[in-house]
Amino acid sequence: MRHSSVRGEGATAQAGEEISGGGADASGTVPPQRGGSGATRRAAGDRPRRQGRRRVLRWTASVLSLLILGTAAAGYLYYQHLNGSIHTDALNLGETKLGGSKPNAFGQTPLNVLLIGSDARDDAANQALGGATDTFDGPPLADVQMLLHLSADRSNMSVVSMPRDTMLMMPKCTEPGGKVHPASKGLVQTNESLQRGGPGCTVAAWQELTKIPIDHFMMIDFKGVVSMADAIGGVPVCVEENVHSRTRDGKGSGLKLSKGTSVIQGEQALQWLRTRYGFEDGTDIGRTHAQHQYMTSMAREFRKNAKLTNPVKLNSLAQAAIDAMVVDTGLNKIDKLYDLSMELKKVPPGRITMTTMPWVYSTKPGLDGRVEPMANEAEAVFRMVREDIALDGKGNGTPAGGASPSPGASAAPGTPSTAPGTPGTPGAAATTAPAVAPAKVVVSVRNATSGKDGAETRVKNRANEVAALLTGKGFSKATADTRTGAEDTTVVRYATDAQAADAGAVATALGLPATAVQKSEEVTGVTLYIGKDWRTGNAPTPPPPAPTVAPTSAHALNGDNEGACMPIQPGFTW
Repeated sequence: MRHSSVRGEGATAQAGEEISGGGADASGTVPPQRGGSGATRRAAGDRPRRQGRRRVLRWTASVLSLLILGTAAAGYLYYQHLNGSIHTDALNLGETKLGGSKPNAFGQTPLNVLLIGSDARDDAANQALGGATDTFDGPPLADVQMLLHLSADRSNMSVVSMPRDTMLMMPKCTEPGGKVHPASKGLVQTNESLQRGGPGCTVAAWQELTKIPIDHFMMIDFKGVVSMADAIGGVPVCVEENVHSRTRDGKGSGLKLSKGTSVIQGEQALQWLRTRYGFEDGTDIGRTHAQHQYMTSMAREFRKNAKLTNPVKLNSLAQAAIDAMVVDTGLNKIDKLYDLSMELKKVPPGRITMTTMPWVYSTKPGLDGRVEPMANEAEAVFRMVREDIALDGKGNGTPAGGASPSPGASAAPGTPSTAPGTPGTPGAAATTAPAVAPAKVVVSVRNATSGKDGAETRVKNRANEVAALLTGKGFSKATADTRTGAEDTTVVRYATDAQAADAGAVATALGLPATAVQKSEEVTGVTLYIGKDWRTGNAPTPPPPAPTVAPTSAHALNGDNEGACMPIQPGFTW
């Protein structure tokens, strides 16, 4: 597997930019300006760090992933021989496995792919591009994390970036070989998830935070950036002023562009994707916005021309992509990548929406400059993805002719076509074993009504009340458990695949959503946790109506926006 051992619990992941050719950014603080006066606000996560700590190269895994998929689509017949070279890793190393995305009324299922950019300097090519010799062969960081959501009807695509300085509680992750990384006791920087067993722990951390079921991941390293950018033949980008990402003491990406639009490729594209000093206010957030501009521009380039039709170029690109990429085992064949690419190609650029997870600066001691999810607005974005609501506010489409396709007709490889616990869904609780009669399902009911924050007192006798309710619905083997829990929302957990359909039947009987059904190592059988949302009555408190467009704090960028242009940080013009 392509990962290294985890650092000490709670260690702070490092930030910064590498200088092409091996130079390093030794400080996480906003650099001195080369012109003008006044201080810019320190970048998220850019407090001073000790000399010699990791300096992180920034770039976007999403761009590379889409390039790889486009390559697979164009050159499918040329790359059969590459099947044996695809690097794979486990999809989810966490304890909780969500029940799957909810199909729409036509039986089509959304697709969620986590795109990860690793800063690993584990071979000569990555070391040459990454610089920072003191970090060679060291533990990698998941420095770019973007969740790509493809709507069930394939009419739109939403991408949500998480700032790499986001502080989260890390879940317990267990490597396939048995090594256990315990759940964190405090907040940990999100990019350290990769050190806790590999990309499967990054997936687990996302699912724990967002409750979004993730179907696949694609992880790319440095050397893929230059190969992909060269193959596409260049991508137009725009800056509002002349820019040079270089500080007085030599830090920065080295990017130097004239005002207006330039077509970049190769190492210059790499510089663009990792530039922080010089864009907006010099923060990691500005860098994310630049990555979004590049990705949407690249998508338009694919639509405008057919640059990747040369078999020789395709073969070279595919080999470079395979060498630079790790995917989950569900994407371990070229034909699976091809199928996935065909699904992605259905979305026009005008229905691609790039966003950043809404965030706030942390006010916790010792986390100066770090960020946390913005309580309500981050959850609004996550909910829209969970419920397959387009972030651009334009809604989803209707299958041509209005005909209902067969269930799962648009599902990519490894994507479930139905979801357990979804009331009124054709084929609900599609699992490895059918549900038995309710009277035969053994259900343990636990009182978790205090919520995860413990702010409210646990409701007395609640487990007995809900167990009686289930009995009245035919689940005669439902019993109250003396063990408790702490959940914000009511969930049904199960231990084995053979119990999945039974758990789905319980959720359906109670009107719970698909995301309420979870596979977990915490239980031995079907277990209902009564959350803070169900403190009284015969049904959980329904959530408020879902938003219909992403909040402004998500900084949405539409794929058809050819006028996007990066503001330049004062002091970095020439």
